[in-house]
Amino acid sequence: MDLTLKFITSLSQVNATEWNSVTGKDYPFTRYEFLRALELSGAVGSDENQDSGWQPQHLLVHAGSQLVAVMPAYLKLHSYGEYVFDHAWANAYHQYGQAYYPKLVTAIPFTPVSGPRICIADGYDQQHIIKKISEYTIDYCAQKHFSSWHLLFPKEDISKQLAPTFMQRTAVHFQWFNEGFTSFDDFLATFSSRKRKNLKKERQQVKDQNICLEVFSGHDIPEAIWERFYHFYQMTYAKRSGHGGYLSKAFFQTLAQTMPESIVLVLAKHNNDYIAGALNFRDSDTLYGRYWGCVQEFKHLHFETCYYQGIDYCIRAGLKRFDPGVQGEHKIQRGFRPVYTYSNHWIVEPAFRDAIADFLHKECSSVECYLTSACEYLPFKTPTKD
Repeated sequence: MDLTLKFITSLSQVNATEWNSVTGKDYPFTRYEFLRALELSGAVGSDENQDSGWQPQHLLVHAGSQLVAVMPAYLKLHSYGEYVFDHAWANAYHQYGQAYYPKLVTAIPFTPVSGPRICIADGYDQQHIIKKISEYTIDYCAQKHFSSWHLLFPKEDISKQLAPTFMQRTAVHFQWFNEGFTSFDDFLATFSSRKRKNLKKERQQVKDQNICLEVFSGHDIPEAIWERFYHFYQMTYAKRSGHGGYLSKAFFQTLAQTMPESIVLVLAKHNNDYIAGALNFRDSDTLYGRYWGCVQEFKHLHFETCYYQGIDYCIRAGLKRFDPGVQGEHKIQRGFRPVYTYSNHWIVEPAFRDAIADFLHKECSSVECYLTSACEYLPFKTPTKD
């Protein structure tokens, strides 16, 4: 099979129907609508904005005239918004008088959830195409004088397939899994008595503060509610990092129009005034927690809005998994299990490649120990022995 590969600098250079025919429209973050909204809103560089530090370098693979594979990718001038931290690597380059940036990153900007990163149309040889993509991308990085190529949060099978050549890095995230629960109380029945009591107390304390929760799907979210949510989002980013967030109001408004079926918005109301919100995306079996914001702080409000309402929604909708985002060991006692996530890395300079490979080998042992330790703090009942 003769393949033609090329990088493009904007999704405007490819047809939306063609792109989605390869990626599918279930997993929300590789959809043309999501990635194009990032470009049009200026969150990543495009024809309209070259200054974000994320310049699209999407890879297209054709067999004849047929688009058979795509790989969302970006030329990066910094390491922000990736959530796989390589600042120490960049510092090492700097100390030796070499440039770590630009680098090439295959990722979904500002979206640290695992999923397809190299998308291949049905009926084509996955291993062959991935091999061709890998070879082509390595050559491209060398020709363009990029320091490295990074594949962030791919599915486990793709990461393992690439691992012999592209260094694999592991991390631990916390996710909730639906074991056929019929209600939130059914889920809580798996907890030890003390942990169950603590969680119920948290939820009750939210109600006792005269807070109620509402859940909207994208089809039913009025413009005024989007305005309110975006205010929450900006306020929370400003408190945490001094800026109003990576994403503009136009980004959220565009998604509300182009992919509403993927959106689940939880809003908290206090005395009939909306005071907080959590924006989630969903596909056919998973809920993805992405953006949170509030204008007033209340006890346990974050847990209720971002975690418990998401679990409740998954049970009602029959979803199998809830991925609430990165970090947060506090999720463990609330029933989110530690799981591995993956990234793969190619460093052009052999000396740095060897040093980073040694670092990752040592780091992997620490990550394994951390996951084992984290499992010991899960709130579930200890299985009884026969």
